[in-house]
Amino acid sequence: MRGVLGHFRELDGAVDAITELKQKKLGDVTVFTPTPRHEIDHAVEAPPSPVRMFMLVGGLSGCVFGYWMAIWASNAWPLVVGGKAISSWIPYTIFGFEVFVLIGALSTVAGLFINARIPRLTLTVGYDPRFSHGDFGIWVECSPKQFASAEALLRKHGAVEVRGER
Repeated sequence: MRGVLGHFRELDGAVDAITELKQKKLGDVTVFTPTPRHEIDHAVEAPPSPVRMFMLVGGLSGCVFGYWMAIWASNAWPLVVGGKAISSWIPYTIFGFEVFVLIGALSTVAGLFINARIPRLTLTVGYDPRFSHGDFGIWVECSPKQFASAEALLRKHGAVEVRGER
């Protein structure tokens, strides 16, 4: 992976640089921030998180499993009370909901780890410890032919330091 790393002290300059990099399509942009900022989220225009699909699939699977387990247990060990049906869905709704929440929450955490690639066994290209202390970083993955234009664009928007990295 080759690219250019720009180090910004001001949020506005970083947001403007991200916006222009996206318009000129110089390469894939990765942004490092000390805290989440909605301005950067709007500039990056990231797609919706796929983690919500993990929650949906896990939650619905948990609900079905909860109903199945309760109905299976009542059919395996029936408790006949006044001639009522042994397997009725109404009393098992509570159990189905609880298993829905449990499996949905666990699958959400699993989806978060999978999509965040945790644990990360290699160092992130372009990361600098200053990005955890209040500064902003923009990593532009681009071809060597585009290094000069990416570097000029980052400097134009107020990058304190710009360097090419591998």
